[in-house]
Amino acid sequence: MAGGKEIRTKIKSVQNTKKITKAMEMVAASKMRKAQDRMRAARPYSEKIRRLAANLSAASLSDYRHPFLGKSQSSQDADSGAKRIGLILVTTDKGLCGGLNTNILRMVVGAMRDWEARGASEIRVTAIGSKGLGFMQRLGATVVSNVTHLGDTPHLEKLIGPVKLMIDAVQAGELDKVYIGYTRFINTMKQEPVLEQLLPLTGERLGTPEGHWDYLYEPEARVVIDELLVRYVEALIYQAVAENMASEQSARMVAMKSATDNAGVVIKELQLVYNKARQAAITKEISEIVGGAAAIAG
Repeated sequence: MAGGKEIRTKIKSVQNTKKITKAMEMVAASKMRKAQDRMRAARPYSEKIRRLAANLSAASLSDYRHPFLGKSQSSQDADSGAKRIGLILVTTDKGLCGGLNTNILRMVVGAMRDWEARGASEIRVTAIGSKGLGFMQRLGATVVSNVTHLGDTPHLEKLIGPVKLMIDAVQAGELDKVYIGYTRFINTMKQEPVLEQLLPLTGERLGTPEGHWDYLYEPEARVVIDELLVRYVEALIYQAVAENMASEQSARMVAMKSATDNAGVVIKELQLVYNKARQAAITKEISEIVGGAAAIAG
């Protein structure tokens, strides 16, 4: 059994760790509320522009077909013909958030293997977040752009540059499809990894228009649709980053609370061991004293 001094040192070390994890839990809780408010505030805009894009894609007054809308074919046919694929991967810059990054990275790796099995000859990656960037570099993937150190607030101007490479590649016909992987916020205790097709915009992603809308374009349909769909893609990416940040702070708060609780359990167990060791030492000393006294008396 370890000595009393050694056990006291371990208890002190765990107590210091518990203070750190408790402080990180409180910080994450504060950031979590702000991130959730920011994410929820962005959802109405994303939903509104999604409906507008859905109506535009179904409008009959314009014969112009934007490259982002792709061709009218089933998703299975589209998957079988996709040889050049782009991937926008959204992860966190920092760790200590449980299995948040692990879950999305596992999903992405499985998808990449599936694409390669279906005949994909090229996969380009845009990494948003240090964790995803480091993982893709270790994996040997083709990382064409990245953005890290976004802080606690997503800024669209920081995202536009790296993501524009993917958008331009689709418009130039260099990529057949672009996917985006991120962690969607469900609630404080649940975050869901998501990998969905970003480009071309599928009917599933756009949604079914509630009714038929006809538009009068000014100056012309091509200019309006080009600008709107670019803004639509940017809104989707911003929303994905905002969802991921809200998920990050929630997962970190839960992980730090679990670590704090576990530290408390370890402290109690060490204190019990210390008490037993101290009791054994006292019993030994008493036995020695009684034995010595008996020897003197005899």
